Amino acid sequence: MIVEMFYSGIFFLFIIVTNLASSFFGYKTLGDVDPEAQLQFIKKAPIKFKIGVLIILIEHLGIIALALTLFIAFSQYNMILGIVWCIFRIGEAMIQIYDKKNYWGLLNLATIYSDTSDTEKSGLIDSSRNILKTKEFRFAIAQILFCIGTLAYSSLFVIYGALPSIIGWLGIISSSIYGIGDIIFLKKSKSKIIWSLGGLLVLIFEITLGGWLIYASLTIP
Repeated sequence: MIVEMFYSGIFFLFIIVTNLASSFFGYKTLGDVDPEAQLQFIKKAPIKFKIGVLIILIEHLGIIALALTLFIAFSQYNMILGIVWCIFRIGEAMIQIYDKKNYWGLLNLATIYSDTSDTEKSGLIDSSRNILKTKEFRFAIAQILFCIGTLAYSSLFVIYGALPSIIGWLGIISSSIYGIGDIIFLKKSKSKIIWSLGGLLVLIFEITLGGWLIYASLTIP
């Protein structure tokens, strides 16, 4: 259990770091992206685009690894909750991995973008916009699964006292706000305020939880 706690903590932090690293290479997880500017960026820096996609794919694989190590470490408290978070967090990752094939299509569009007429460019921009909208929609669906999975293990932490209850409650509150914001976004695609607030709280929760798991695994006799 201690070893699995340690790796769970590592994976929580690893996911955050790789997500931030992907943004350095031009990948944007959440937020409005100008399709024309994105095509121009990819045309100028295709290697940077490829690295960003590769890093975010690694992040998605990290989510799967996290779900499994967390299951091994804590499912003994409640197998049903353990199965719930495994199914939903792995489902979250698989949706995002599946979408990257579609997102990769931006590279092909960018390759021909600068060599086309203005009329053709308009069509390429529209295609790029559709890819980005699809990516955002699938991400929003994946985040509903994230919230269910996070609620499952946060509830386990609170109910069974597997770790300090304040951390579990932070997980319940942050994932609930994040989930509500996500649903509002799906209903009203322009509204991201609550979703962004929830995302910030989730980030604080995951940094706290990841750090605690590493610390506890190293100090438990």
